[in-house]
Amino acid sequence: MTNVTRSKTERVLFIAGTVAALLFGMTVASSAMHIMEGYLPLNYCIIWGAICVPFFITGLFSIKRTVTQHRKTLLLLVMMGAYVFVLSALKIPSVTGSSSHPTGTGLGAILFGPTAMCVIGVIVLLFQALLLAHGGLTTLGANTFSMAIAGPFLAFGVFLICKKLHAPKSLGVFLAACLGDLFTYCITSVQLALAHPSQVGGFAASLAEFMGIFAVTQIPLAVIEGLIAVVVMKALESYAKPELTELGYLGV
Repeated sequence: MTNVTRSKTERVLFIAGTVAALLFGMTVASSAMHIMEGYLPLNYCIIWGAICVPFFITGLFSIKRTVTQHRKTLLLLVMMGAYVFVLSALKIPSVTGSSSHPTGTGLGAILFGPTAMCVIGVIVLLFQALLLAHGGLTTLGANTFSMAIAGPFLAFGVFLICKKLHAPKSLGVFLAACLGDLFTYCITSVQLALAHPSQVGGFAASLAEFMGIFAVTQIPLAVIEGLIAVVVMKALESYAKPELTELGYLGV
């Protein structure tokens, strides 16, 4: 098989896998995930939404620049969207008004930067809210900030630190995806505690309660997400090496 034929075959399989992933994600039974509709007071919804706006705008410019300069990475960006959609739709019931699930945004942050994942996250959260009744429109800003801003920024920072320390790439990917997932739920706990402080102990008591309950399900999920991210990246190194090189993941 020639290199050209092989490349075309791989791309077809890549697209087919993305479509299959989307269909799989669409079959997940709907119930509360992220922070559900109506669970946050209106003023909190507006504030979190306003905070997300500059990140979203910056993300649009980041994606435009990446796609313009590295046209071949567009398919990889679409795949990242499907990856985030599927992982964040695989949920375990947790705190009232939310749920535990992988996020998938850490891997995308490593490849495309954290602001780009804000745009991907908004699209994913909108589709899940409108098509799967997961999350909500009023809580879109809060969910975006925790899953598509806070988590990706921490994941990106962790990966850069590992790179500076000359740690193995696989270790950097694992830690970035794992800790980015956990940080997402730390922020979600803060959001929930701010909106629903405990009558006895206030914000601090409520935060401790939310984080304690989330930890039971989220720590194992974060470890699993880290391992999945490593496996996916290894596959990309085999089948999308030119794209990874253009994005700077595989250094010259």
